[in-house]
Amino acid sequence: MELVRQLRQLGYDVLTSYEAGQANQAISDEKVLTFAHERERAVITLNREDFIGLHKQGREHSGILIAKEDRDYQGQATIINEFMVTDAQSLKGRLIRIKKQNQKGSPTPIFAVQEY
Repeated sequence: MELVRQLRQLGYDVLTSYEAGQANQAISDEKVLTFAHERERAVITLNREDFIGLHKQGREHSGILIAKEDRDYQGQATIINEFMVTDAQSLKGRLIRIKKQNQKGSPTPIFAVQEY
């Protein structure tokens, strides 16, 4: 995944489900979240609806970052990095969504961060 490569270039320790031996096994989202939390890792996912639901249910987790299906991987990695650098709080128990929004006066949408 290109977003993983971009985040690694920025110095983040990213572990993919494939590298963790968890890919292509029909593992539930709940188990993915538990697996990550037991290792004190945040989850980066494109699965917005299910992970927002798990977060709203009060499931304990070490952080959820919802990325956008968008080929501007560098733009997403940059906004994630800017958020991580400027927000001193831990991601534990937090859900952060990367969105693309229209900017007033600009013809090009930009990435923005929304916290749930």
